Amino acid sequence: MVEIKTDGELDAMREAGRVVGQALAAVRKAASIGVRLTELDQVARDVLRDAGAGSPFLHYQPRFAPSPFPAVICASVNDAIVHGIPNGYRLRDGDLVSIDCGAIVDGWAGDAAVSFTVGTPRPADLRLIEAGEAALAAGIAAAVPGARMGDIGHAIGSVGRAAGYGIPDDFGGHGIGRQMHEDPPVPNTGRPGRGYVLRHGLVLALEPMFLAGGSGAYVADPDGWTLRTTDGSRATHSEHTVAITDDGPRVLTLP
Repeated sequence: MVEIKTDGELDAMREAGRVVGQALAAVRKAASIGVRLTELDQVARDVLRDAGAGSPFLHYQPRFAPSPFPAVICASVNDAIVHGIPNGYRLRDGDLVSIDCGAIVDGWAGDAAVSFTVGTPRPADLRLIEAGEAALAAGIAAAVPGARMGDIGHAIGSVGRAAGYGIPDDFGGHGIGRQMHEDPPVPNTGRPGRGYVLRHGLVLALEPMFLAGGSGAYVADPDGWTLRTTDGSRATHSEHTVAITDDGPRVLTLP
C-alpha cells in the first residue's frame, strides 16, 4: 500500500534525512588511503548516536539475505555495486567507493547514497560518478505531482543508456516513510507517461546504479549481500530521499 505523508510528516522525515546527509558527509571526509571500511562504519555510527538516531540498516534481514546486515552503512568498492558489508579492507589509491546510509528519527526513515574516489581518481570513474549524479538530478526533476513513475525511470535510465552504462534490471529505488522500504518500487528505467501517478506527499528514495562495462549483469558474493558486476567493471550508486510536493521536489537527505 502506498502511503501519502502530511506536510508535518514530511518535516519529520526531513530531520531523519538531515542526519543521513551528515553521516554521509562525515564518512566521505574520513575516507582516505589506508582507512578501513569498518572505520567508516564507525564514523557513521558516531553521527547517528550523537543525533539520537537509529539505523534501519543494522540487523536488517530481507528475504534474500542469509543473515542480518551487521553495519549502519553499505560500503561498496570498485566492482561492488551495492550492499557491500564494511570489513577490514583498507582503502587504496584510486578506489571508487559507494556509501549507502540510513537513519531513523522519531519513527521516520531517511536513506541516501554517494559515490566518490579516494586518492588519485581514474578519469573513467569520474565520468561514471558524474553520470550517476546527473541521473539522480534528472530523476528528482521528474518527481512532480501529475507525473508518473515511468517518467522518473525514463529520466534516470536515459542518462545511463546514453553514456553506455549498464543498469541492473531488478534493483532500484523505493517508497520510504515509517519503514525504509515501502511501496511503490521505483525502477531506474521506464516509459514516459506510464505507471503510478505522483502526488503531493509521496516520498521516494531514488537511487541510480550504473555499471561501467555496459552490462547490467551482477553476481552476489558468498556473504549473500554484496552485489558485484559480472565483468569486473566498476559501478556507481547515488541516492536521495525525495518528497513530491506541489512546490516541486523536496530533497530530504541533504546535510
